[in-house]
Order: sequence, then C-alpha cells, then structure tokens
Amino acid sequence: MLTQERQYRILKLLQDQKTATVAELTRLTDSSEATIRRDLTALALSGKLVKVHGGATLPPDAFSTAEPDVSTKATLHAAEKEAIGRYAATLVHDEDFIYLDAGTTTERVIEHLAGSRATFVTNGIGHLRRLTALGLRCYLLGGQFKPVTEAMIGTMATRALGQFNFSKCFMGVNGISLEHGYTTPDSEEAAVKTAAMAQSYLCYILADHSKFGFVSSVTFAPARQACIITDRLHDESYRAMTTIKEVNV
Repeated sequence: MLTQERQYRILKLLQDQKTATVAELTRLTDSSEATIRRDLTALALSGKLVKVHGGATLPPDAFSTAEPDVSTKATLHAAEKEAIGRYAATLVHDEDFIYLDAGTTTERVIEHLAGSRATFVTNGIGHLRRLTALGLRCYLLGGQFKPVTEAMIGTMATRALGQFNFSKCFMGVNGISLEHGYTTPDSEEAAVKTAAMAQSYLCYILADHSKFGFVSSVTFAPARQACIITDRLHDESYRAMTTIKEVNV
C-alpha cells in the first residue's frame, strides 16, 4: 500500500472513531507497527492528528489537503454511500432539472434512477456514462478534465453553469465543519460547486458520517445553503446549522 493511501486510511478511521490504536491501524493497513508509528509522526507534524500513548486522536476540525483518486474513495464507506444515494434518488421527480456533482457518493444516486424522466447536468465523466446507459437525458459540462476526481472543472465549466436554473442539485463534499461549512481541496473544483449551488432552488449535500468535523482547503458554500443527507450524525450540534436527514444503512 502506498504511503498516501495508508495515511488517508488512518485519517478516515480517526474520523469515524476520533481515536485509534497502533494495533488497529496495523490491521487496517496490513503494515508493521514501525511503519504506522512513522505515519503517525508525519501526520502529527502536519497537524492532522495528535499522537498519544499507543495510538492517535483526531483534533476538532481536522485539516487535510489530500485528494485520493476515485477508485480509492469508492471502497470507503460503500454501504453508507449506497444508503445515501438510494434515499437521494427518491427526491428526484420526473419534472426535475437536476445538477449531479462528480463524486463517489453522488454516483450511487444513479443506480436508483432507472425510468426517471428528469433531466440531468453533470461534471462527472463516469456519471455521464452511467446516466446514458440508463437512457436518461443528460448533459456534460465542458472544461478542464481532472483525472483524480474524473470531473470537469475550470472557468469554462463555471461559466456554463450560469445559463442553467436547476430545481435541485446533489453535491459531493470532502469536509463539513461548524465553522467552515462545506469544503473541498481544489479551488477550481470548489468554484464549480459554488456556481452549481447558486443556480439551484434546492441543494443537497450527500456525505457519510466521516465527512463531519473535517476541513479541506477551500470552502464552497456555508452550511445553511444546503440540506445534508448522511447515514448517521455523531454530533447533534450540526443540526443548528441546517436540516439533516439520516438514512438507514
């Protein structure tokens, strides 16, 4: 396992549990204790976790600029993403004009859209393939292709969004914070998200529980601007920000 993927998995487990032991992390990553201790030291020096005796804890509103690729993210919290996507699909009606953001959680919505007469706009290359395979009406934004997230981004994509008026949008996110709202690592991808939400009557953030208390480089919207669909909420203080729907996994 590459160092970046191993450290990403360490941080993801900490997001779930807030604490983790060295023994847990060695099993999770199939690595030696010495390797895990080196990872914890590196992550602590960058401020992403706090080392404690025998393990590590995640500080409030942990910060990360990491952006794993689509295949890596697709394996994380798969059951939770499936439940979120299944519920989100029930909100799509035949008369809707939908923006579907690139991402591995928004991707799960598509599996439950067979027979829909709604129209979709997306910046996700994989989303386009799946939507067209179902015979759904869809449009792809032009722009710069970002291989890591398989998304179209940049000025061309942002400008194109200005001509649309969406009834609903379903957005992916890297982090949700009480203080910083909805965040993502890439400023150009953030600009596309901001533009899409500005053109939408109803906005939904699709995020599993691991995204809460996590901050990435760029805020693309304040928390109040969207409803959140998640699998479970550990911190009830988030309900003061906006409407949150928990779904059964």
